[in-house]
Amino acid sequence: MDPFDAGAGGILRQPRAVWATAGASVVAFMGIGLVDPILPSIARGLEATPSQVSLLFTSYFLITAIAMLVTGFVSSRIGGRRTLLAGLALVVVFAGLAGTSGSVGELVGFRAGWGLGNALFVSTALAVIVGAAAGGSAAAILLYESALGLGMACGPLLGALLGDASWRYPFIGTAVLMAVGFLCITAFLKEQPKPARKTSLLDPLKALGHGGLASAAVSAFFYNYTFFTVLAFTPFVLDMTPYRSGAVFFAWGVLLAVFSVIVAPRAQARFGSLKVLGGSLVLLAADVLALGYGDRTTAIVCTILSGAFIGVNNTVYTELALGVSAAPRPVASAGYNFVRWFAAAAAPYFAPKIEEWTDVHIPFVVAAVTAVVGALVVVVRRRALTHEAEALEPRHATEDGVAVFAD
Repeated sequence: MDPFDAGAGGILRQPRAVWATAGASVVAFMGIGLVDPILPSIARGLEATPSQVSLLFTSYFLITAIAMLVTGFVSSRIGGRRTLLAGLALVVVFAGLAGTSGSVGELVGFRAGWGLGNALFVSTALAVIVGAAAGGSAAAILLYESALGLGMACGPLLGALLGDASWRYPFIGTAVLMAVGFLCITAFLKEQPKPARKTSLLDPLKALGHGGLASAAVSAFFYNYTFFTVLAFTPFVLDMTPYRSGAVFFAWGVLLAVFSVIVAPRAQARFGSLKVLGGSLVLLAADVLALGYGDRTTAIVCTILSGAFIGVNNTVYTELALGVSAAPRPVASAGYNFVRWFAAAAAPYFAPKIEEWTDVHIPFVVAAVTAVVGALVVVVRRRALTHEAEALEPRHATEDGVAVFAD
């Protein structure tokens, strides 16, 4: 069945609960890239250095990583609907407070609270969408992935539009949109059955004892360092107005969405997951090197082009993490995310620090090296990952799975 078919079970004919959750998911993913175009503006407005402002990403993803050990524990006890609402409520509160910050320290702290709320919401949203969707999981998963891509693309654009007037407005705007999402989910989403087995806090860590899952997580750790060097450090290098920076990262997000949802599955079917992942990581390394050493035009083109490789990598890593181990998918997802988000927290802090210690090129050299290391892990550990590469049909998740957040 074509998931785009407007008939029963198609992506366009879903219950209001699914649309409410998917709409809130768009806003949740927008929050990742929202600050990209306004990082220089925040630095000027709060008289902060690039390394201080980059802590907006570090605090957000550090809390997100730690929260991955908690989200399954919480949702398996209070249910998906209440977990979603708790996450949304935290985002509303802390995004709103971020818009009132009087110092970079306050802003970094409020982003940490925002990260906790986003972790609770995002880690539960796919399972809720699949459970409430009509016509099986295929259309629901496509809808969720589309929401992810739309959010990643539109986040920088919204940040630019609102941030051109004041760096505070994107935070306040996000709080308002998430409040609307909270009301829609309250009105339209009914509570779903709780899992038969409750998840413990240690289950995700125990799942990492599987060699294949641990290999996927370690490779993704190095890849995420590269990814978030591009996302968090490049705006300072481009040094554009919010509008221009927003346009660049909007184009980046469009490529990310297209290659994640459309190109990656077809490439996997033709060449195999591990070959696609290894090749994409090497190409990303070359792209990042060109970004760091090229002129301004080259840097813009390479920033946009990196979205294609990132989209492919996100999809393949998702499938590896969800399919390589025998652990329940929510548990495997949590363990995988726990490892990889630490790199997302580290890169925004270390990239500007490395520039301060050396020059503007070296952060991109380091990012290129980490991408290559990620590819080497895939090559060296290919036997541990072969189960997924040979036996798993390409998919993004299943009914019993929780999304591996594709950045």
